[in-house]
Amino acid sequence: MGYDPRTATGVPTEPVGSLPRPAKLQEAYAKYDAGEIGRDDLEKLQDAAVKDSIERFEATGSPIISDGEQRWSSFATYPITDTLAGTGLAPGLGPEGQFFAIFADGHGRRLPKLERGPFRYNQHAADTLRKSIPYANTPMKQAVIAPSMLALLYPLKDPVEGYSREEFEAALVDECERDIREAFAAGAERVSVDFTEGRLATRDDPRNPWTGAGLLPHFIELNNRVMARFSADERRNIGIHTCPGGDRDSVHSADVPYNNLLGTMFDIDAGYFLIQLASERDRDPVYETIGQNLRDDANGVTQMAYIGVTNPQNPRVESPQEIADQLIRAANFIPKEQIGSTDDCGFSPFSIDEKPNHGSPDYARDVAFRKITSRVEGSRLAAEKLGF
Repeated sequence: MGYDPRTATGVPTEPVGSLPRPAKLQEAYAKYDAGEIGRDDLEKLQDAAVKDSIERFEATGSPIISDGEQRWSSFATYPITDTLAGTGLAPGLGPEGQFFAIFADGHGRRLPKLERGPFRYNQHAADTLRKSIPYANTPMKQAVIAPSMLALLYPLKDPVEGYSREEFEAALVDECERDIREAFAAGAERVSVDFTEGRLATRDDPRNPWTGAGLLPHFIELNNRVMARFSADERRNIGIHTCPGGDRDSVHSADVPYNNLLGTMFDIDAGYFLIQLASERDRDPVYETIGQNLRDDANGVTQMAYIGVTNPQNPRVESPQEIADQLIRAANFIPKEQIGSTDDCGFSPFSIDEKPNHGSPDYARDVAFRKITSRVEGSRLAAEKLGF
């Protein structure tokens, strides 16, 4: 029998994916980029961070865990580069592409750019999952990047000579399908697709032109091209994650009206959605919109809404009762059978992240595991009140 999300907690609960990398590992990434250490030295520290992440994750009581993405450059760039500085960049890509996002504190994260075809991933998520899963005694999930994010590798206006956008996106969809299938084959019980660009796609920021290009419908279509390759039974365990970003304890689109995205996001034929909500200023209208748009039948799948109940950007640890109260409140707007819990975002989607609100990445790791423990306990409390 496969993994049952309800068994341990009544209300299903699941993490997004990433954890803060230890300061020692972040220093090693910088030394590796500078040529001061070799790949073997970096991989030893990555492996130690994964072992620690899994051990501490299991101690939270979480029914499903991740390896914290400790071996990745970032949630978005793991298939195409070894480090954020561009060491190990995939063939056909060059530096200084479009900004993925400009964050509220003023810093930005830039993607590489496609210079020539054909496009292929350098590695897939399963390549690191296979190294991590032997350390785990608990079911594991795997996050992968959405095709809509990597679609931004193709220049917004200027075509790539000899390689059309259509050819690129066809290859991108193939790679995303493979990423998901190989993750399941490597042992992942669940796979979620990171779609943080969804809300940002309606920002219309003149500093970042793609956010004003009306790309959200195309992003939805790209993700559905991937979903169409999976059966209903497979899609029950394939999710979509949305959040307004989370890097250096800052966000990129929290001030963009959520309804810009939520009115169409559930058109994606995924089985479940991990939805940032703990850090929303006014949650009830968001709960209501989710309840109105969540589908009972998404081409054979009843969709689940996993509500964000912890805020990774804030070092304050939410209490289990506070988390239970959020889930119980959400059940006034969303059928309780379709509610789960999650964190608002990965705790550190990028490998280099100083976590300034926390004071250090090492302290932020401690806080993350305390928040996860509260989420698990709060989900059980909510389940008792909701009659599961």
